[in-house]
Amino acid sequence: MPLTNLQMRDVETLVHPYTNQATIRETGPLVIERAKGIYVYDVDGKAYIEGMAGLWCTSLGYGNEELAETAYEQMKKLSFTHLFGGKSHDPAIELAEKLKEVAPVPISKVFFVCSGSEANDSQVKMVWYMNNALGRPKKKKIISRIKAYHGVTVAAASLTGLPVNHTDFDLPIANILHASCPHFYRFGQDGETEDEFSTRCARELEELIIKEGPDTVAAFIAEPVMGAGGVLVPPKGYFEKIMAVCDAHDIYMIADEVICGFGRLGEWFGSPVLGYKPHAISIAKALTSAYMPVGAVMIPEIMHEALVSESKKIGTFGHGFTYSGHPVGAAVALKTLEIYQRDKIIQGAAAKAPQFQGHLKALGDHPLVGEARGVGLVGALELVADKTSRKAFDAKAGIGAKAAKFAEDEGVILRSVGDALAFCPPLIITPDEVDDLFARAARALDKTHAFARAEGLTGT
Repeated sequence: MPLTNLQMRDVETLVHPYTNQATIRETGPLVIERAKGIYVYDVDGKAYIEGMAGLWCTSLGYGNEELAETAYEQMKKLSFTHLFGGKSHDPAIELAEKLKEVAPVPISKVFFVCSGSEANDSQVKMVWYMNNALGRPKKKKIISRIKAYHGVTVAAASLTGLPVNHTDFDLPIANILHASCPHFYRFGQDGETEDEFSTRCARELEELIIKEGPDTVAAFIAEPVMGAGGVLVPPKGYFEKIMAVCDAHDIYMIADEVICGFGRLGEWFGSPVLGYKPHAISIAKALTSAYMPVGAVMIPEIMHEALVSESKKIGTFGHGFTYSGHPVGAAVALKTLEIYQRDKIIQGAAAKAPQFQGHLKALGDHPLVGEARGVGLVGALELVADKTSRKAFDAKAGIGAKAAKFAEDEGVILRSVGDALAFCPPLIITPDEVDDLFARAARALDKTHAFARAEGLTGT
């Protein structure tokens, strides 16, 4: 099918993130024209349930007039100023105060950025900076995990534990390590319970720390639920055991709440849901329901003390972004948090979670699905060639991408993460819309299964 004029203009001008740059020239992009509520509409007027809330972020859905009005009013009042050189403004101050109020652990100060990648990049720099301030110049290694996703800037992409983010980018950089992936379905051993698997993950982490030298390991970073790695929910007891290891070796703990924060798991933050008590937190995405690019690093007092001491020595804190604490972004973030509280959005997400997870679990019985997993209003279906042996499809078959395309045909946008099909709808989705979302997904699975059988990829 020939590309439309708009598609041709696209492929001649844009580089699409996370896209095969060769095949898109043949297929063209799906061009979205407008959106409202949980639906987006393409240029032909076809409606799609946005089953991924954009990229795990548009929690309040599309076309929220309060957020648009807030941005407009702030642009008229103070379109831009910065936080460099001791300058400030009300929206940034108030937003920092609000974030400290809702944080799940004690937070001393807030440093604003524009994305989760920038937040995690800043976490790395601040950890190195802090340990220099504390007279520990060798304590610089940061441990992430295999299949983790922490962003795509140089340091954040190094933290990310996915091969596609490293291959031919000459990553990871030095001082970044990766511990075991806590995915029991794929990495649990025969006869091993979830608790035993958690114990083994913690033991392997400690072995890595001892091998590297505890005096060289500075920090551990983790998502409460691993998002772009496939919506991987840690097994029973995982974080409690991991924290014990980190505490024993004086390792600073960072929670990447970029996906899990602001109601996705049914609470303000995902860490308490999974029993994780970090020192520092990275946030972005749902902080503004993705209406503005705003993120933040939330730091404890020990980090703030380091920033103060090094500023005295050096003369300044030499890190920041032009748009750190942008007044329009800060105003929109404040209004977003107000709506979450006023309209009980987070409580509503928690109330809908049993229905959502029930549908997800039911699809786990589908002959194509090896594991259905999730928590709150996020989940994934792992597609397998054989349910009994858990045999995966050959990656070259692209079954996950095929399933996502069949879902698109059914009018629902989902995301294939390898051969896992991810679900992450706006938190404002109604119970009836939850039913509709999964009915469309079920039809897409049936089509994918028929395709796989016709191609001889599965015997079931």
